[in-house]
Amino acid sequence: MANNDFKVHPTPKLDELEKGPWPSFVTGLKRLRDAGKRYSPMINDLLGQLEHSYEERLGFWKGGTITVVGYGGGVIPRFSEVADKFPASSEFHTLRIIPPAGYHYTTDIIRKMCDIWEEYGSGLIAFHGQSGDIMFQGCSSDNVQPAFDALNELGFDLGGAGPALRTSMNCVGHARCEMSCYDEIKAHRMIINEYLDEMHRPALPYKFKFKFSGCPNDCVNAIHRADFAVIGTWRDDMKVDQEKVKEYVEELGRDYIIEHVINMCPTRALKLNDDDTLAVDNKACVRCMHCLNVMNRALKPGDDKGAVILIGGKRTLKIGDLMGTVIKPFIKLETDEDFEALVEFAGEVIDFFAENALEHERIGETIDRIGLPAFLEAIGVDPDPNMVLHPRQVSFVRTDDFQAEMERMRAKKAAKKEAAE
Repeated sequence: MANNDFKVHPTPKLDELEKGPWPSFVTGLKRLRDAGKRYSPMINDLLGQLEHSYEERLGFWKGGTITVVGYGGGVIPRFSEVADKFPASSEFHTLRIIPPAGYHYTTDIIRKMCDIWEEYGSGLIAFHGQSGDIMFQGCSSDNVQPAFDALNELGFDLGGAGPALRTSMNCVGHARCEMSCYDEIKAHRMIINEYLDEMHRPALPYKFKFKFSGCPNDCVNAIHRADFAVIGTWRDDMKVDQEKVKEYVEELGRDYIIEHVINMCPTRALKLNDDDTLAVDNKACVRCMHCLNVMNRALKPGDDKGAVILIGGKRTLKIGDLMGTVIKPFIKLETDEDFEALVEFAGEVIDFFAENALEHERIGETIDRIGLPAFLEAIGVDPDPNMVLHPRQVSFVRTDDFQAEMERMRAKKAAKKEAAE
């Protein structure tokens, strides 16, 4: 239904955001305002309130409680504190919808999503939010339930919000990427399907995020944005096609390869031989992925593929940004049993978090508070030299007993393996 019966709010400050070299969200909002649709008055008042916020340098949204029948989370409530000035956008709720693992859509599904949101919402959709969700932004309280029902009919579900398991993310993975080291979509779906109740009915001290990257490129930023990160890797030698290496050298020149590949290796693990072949010191390789990305026709991950599990990554909150700490340096993800073990371990970590974290505390902060040894003991994982949060900062450290400690650790692992057999 067309609707142009409203007075357009002047937006001089927002107009400035359209003058730069990059596309502006303001232009998109104006396009929705001027579309003559049912939602156009809502977008007009939204722009008016945003302009008012820029003028006052204050935000005028407040939270509240709203969800759909049978669910505890998944809708982000936003109520305007200046509804008297901008009544059409007095309620501007967001539905978080779980996307397909790997972000694989058909055009037909996307068109149906857009039709639903034109009918019930503001027409404003974000693919995808920081949480990985499809963000259906701008819905009145009365339309939240029918909008969800329509999306649910398409086969989609609400994602996480509040102190709960959040919507997970995985990279496009083995469907499109030659660097993939495990089935990211299978790992993603098995874990979320198993712990879906933790997403729909918030009962955790704070949010908990899973992210799955198929290789160390970490295209979903798992290492520093996920409480539980599963990142693909390999533990044998990198595969090198020397004929393809020679083609790169012939095409780009030795100087280019040396400058952009050899000298960029952080551990100096690469050498370009006189015959234009590549020598790799695999023991020194730290899987930074730079050489594989630049010479992707010539270099591939090894055959002994798996994943590393890191716990505790997060952005700024109580103690600042944290990178994930390696908890399991290498696991295989090939058989059904491998994936079931991953799901079981994920449950143990969630249970530990639920029972031991303080309110409004991420698991990385819990580990920082109680110490890594206490956390490892609680989840039944043996200490390992690979469990490094960050490199040591003091150079005056004795290292003459490191070899003895390594031998002790290897003997312990050998004894454990022998006992298992």
